[in-house]
Amino acid sequence: MSTLPNCPNCKSEYTYEDGSLFICPECAHEWTLEVDVENSEEHRIIKDANGNSLNDGDSVTVIKDLKVKGSSSVLKAGTKVKNIRLVDGDHNIDCKIDGFGAMQLKSEFVKKA
Repeated sequence: MSTLPNCPNCKSEYTYEDGSLFICPECAHEWTLEVDVENSEEHRIIKDANGNSLNDGDSVTVIKDLKVKGSSSVLKAGTKVKNIRLVDGDHNIDCKIDGFGAMQLKSEFVKKA
């Protein structure tokens, strides 16, 4: 008996094969094994302003004065941010900055420290 992969969408173990497609009866997701392998190997690469790849836990430095939305404060160039976390979305860095609190930054406005 061959083992079929779990659904990449809902992680259901009740998938079945229909020709070259795998189908999940619980969420109706359809995929091919080739696409599943490509997605699992795909790794998001987020780069800073200088082209260096960033990782979770890195320290970065802000390279441009940034206005803080909803506040009259400005995040000054040269501010060091420690222990960043990479996330998906428009602003791809989550961090906590002393004096400002939790923020989201775009990787194009930081450089790896």
